[in-house]
Amino acid sequence: MTRRPLLSQFYTADPSAHAFEGKVFIYPSHDPDVDAVENDLGDQYAMTDYRVLSQEHPEAEAVDHGVALALADVPWASKQLWAPDAAYRHGRYYLYFPARDKAGVFRIGVAVSPRPEGPFAAQPEPIAGSFSIDPCAFEDTDGQVYLYFGGVWGGQLQCWARGGFDKDAAMPPDETPALQPKVARLREDMLEFAAPPQDVVITDEAGAPLKAGDNGRRYFEGPWMHKYRDTYYFSYSTGDTHLLVYATGSSPSGPFVYRGRILSPVLGWTTHHSILEHGGRWWLYYHDASLSGGVSHKRCVKVQELFYEADGSIRPMEP
Repeated sequence: MTRRPLLSQFYTADPSAHAFEGKVFIYPSHDPDVDAVENDLGDQYAMTDYRVLSQEHPEAEAVDHGVALALADVPWASKQLWAPDAAYRHGRYYLYFPARDKAGVFRIGVAVSPRPEGPFAAQPEPIAGSFSIDPCAFEDTDGQVYLYFGGVWGGQLQCWARGGFDKDAAMPPDETPALQPKVARLREDMLEFAAPPQDVVITDEAGAPLKAGDNGRRYFEGPWMHKYRDTYYFSYSTGDTHLLVYATGSSPSGPFVYRGRILSPVLGWTTHHSILEHGGRWWLYYHDASLSGGVSHKRCVKVQELFYEADGSIRPMEP
């Protein structure tokens, strides 16, 4: 079981892992090796390109396939190529990624390639109606594909709470419902939303939406969707409490009931992950800052096996 960094030649984070063409392809963000002043808006995360990694299986060495998409090749973007994800459809691969547009507002773009490792060619404009960060693409068993997204603070999700963009919007009061991530079904061409985004509601066992002050359970960023047996698992990062947690439901659009923790805090700032089935086993890909000795914007991707209990709950893990 690999707990050392998958790659140590450069810094990687936010791994989205997929089984394509019999291998594991990993779509991380690429942390630049630069000094930066850290703040809650994430200005220190100044990524300018994406690199794709692959493995023969999750316990194998990782291969770097080089730059798959660069900021200079995205016509609408100005900076900060943050956590991406990928999907396959109709013989083509789609890379979904957030970036700030020319006005400094985060949008979600899509780039296309005939190969899982790229290079990818970006569409000239972001997805209409998209905003915030951390896209996650999920294909359901009926063939419908959904895009989940959203991150608070620097990810600007709070700026859209009233519909339009308000750069000065505050976080909701602790006693009110927490900000919810978003989901939108994708069109058949995978390039645009088929319907406007809607809230992904996360509740407690009694069915009440989690409160903004419930920092150990409420949503912050890093959504991931997977299906185990007949249940949909929506997992995410709690952000400033540094946990990976999950909620379950009977529909890809929710609501989802909070179930528990997946991973305890890692070295460094909040984590970001993906969950993959490969070779009949389940795997958790995540990142920490061990390669840089704890510098939060210089991270490295890791993987370890994930286990389910008989009742379908995920066995909590230590990083």
